[in-house]
Amino acid sequence: MYQGVSFMYRKPVIMTAEDLAEGVYLASGCYTATANIHQTPQTGRGDYRIQVNGVHNADHTKEHQLLTISFNMPVTYSSSNGTLESGSGTSTLKISYNYHQNPSDNIGLGDLVVQADSGLEITSVKITD
Repeated sequence: MYQGVSFMYRKPVIMTAEDLAEGVYLASGCYTATANIHQTPQTGRGDYRIQVNGVHNADHTKEHQLLTISFNMPVTYSSSNGTLESGSGTSTLKISYNYHQNPSDNIGLGDLVVQADSGLEITSVKITD
């Protein structure tokens, strides 16, 4: 219990969504997160660009979020609108954001840019506050 509000754990649910190109949808805690690869390596550009979105549905506000995103192979972090906490060179990245969230917010975390071998897929995505 924190400031008179109890936080309950919600078991994560993984679903596939055919209408999301190479996308992952995961609901856990107070965020529902989605991520999809919207640009793959092309001639002259050897990186993957990933859009990450979150829907906050809770009765609290915070100034900090942590994105944890996993892949089917190691990736090298290039850039994002957040700060890399750990994981470049591994299959799981942890990236922090300092976004003021309202109890009911939709946030777009912008492009996450990584480099990886051909065939990169997102295996899980989670945003916590």
